[in-house]
Amino acid sequence: MPDRLLRSFLPLAALFALLCPSPAAAWWEYGHETTARVAMRLVKPRTRAAVTALLRRSAALETPTCPARTPAQASVWPDCVKTLGDRFAYASAWHYQDADICKPFDLKSACAGGNCVSAQIARAQRMVADRKLPTRDRVEALAFLIHFVGDLHQPLHTSEHADDAGGNRLKVRYGAKPDTNLHAVWDGLLADPALSRPPAGAAGLLAEFGPAQRASWRGGTVEDWSREGWEIARVKVYGSVLADPCGGPSPSSVTIDEAKAETLMPVVREQVAKAGVRLARLLDEALDGNHPEVAHPPRAPRPAA
Repeated sequence: MPDRLLRSFLPLAALFALLCPSPAAAWWEYGHETTARVAMRLVKPRTRAAVTALLRRSAALETPTCPARTPAQASVWPDCVKTLGDRFAYASAWHYQDADICKPFDLKSACAGGNCVSAQIARAQRMVADRKLPTRDRVEALAFLIHFVGDLHQPLHTSEHADDAGGNRLKVRYGAKPDTNLHAVWDGLLADPALSRPPAGAAGLLAEFGPAQRASWRGGTVEDWSREGWEIARVKVYGSVLADPCGGPSPSSVTIDEAKAETLMPVVREQVAKAGVRLARLLDEALDGNHPEVAHPPRAPRPAA
């Protein structure tokens, strides 16, 4: 679809999504698909071939209503399978981690039992790298990995404020939408137009953020990226709508006008670009063939009692 037509289509798609709620969370489809496309432009040739080969086997997932034949489809598969009821209900808590922006950053408390997005990124990467696992397990892990790296870079999937469930309980007046919430704004109402404006899509993001910038983003750990997202949520997300997020009671609703949205769109673009760059790194570590172990190996087993 040409960029001009895509840009005209996205606002309608966002409106449709609001009128017809779905179980999707984090970036809406365009954000996740853009993350995947950025990553696939950056991965090494052997990694790209390995991803393609695994996804050719995606029928093994036995989710015909939720295809995962391409990286873009795989990027939204973990949201799509929420429609399948109990079968994938175990993964519902894996899409986020609620670290309180008004307390010192504490990933351990936000990730009890490993049921959070950062722990599941590490687990999925290990499983993708493990050639001894059944193909079905590795394909599923690949879809989760692609999706969860995108989730981690939506700042409201790394944080919360006053028990608002990552902004889901903070009402927002946004443009012509008088009764949405902060999470939905960042998931797509803000993200879709931010990503579709020129230079649009994966190619546009890579043109906007040059090699030196992208190289700086590749460093660090998943925990570092979690802390970064939490800080962005504190300063940029909540800080843009609350005069003092941690001082005094929160309002029942806030407004994001056009001028404020313009200042936030670059934040969205950078977060999606970071997600693509970092996903490429994790995929290369798991699949390129030159790494004896992935960057986030499992912990040593506990000694026998």
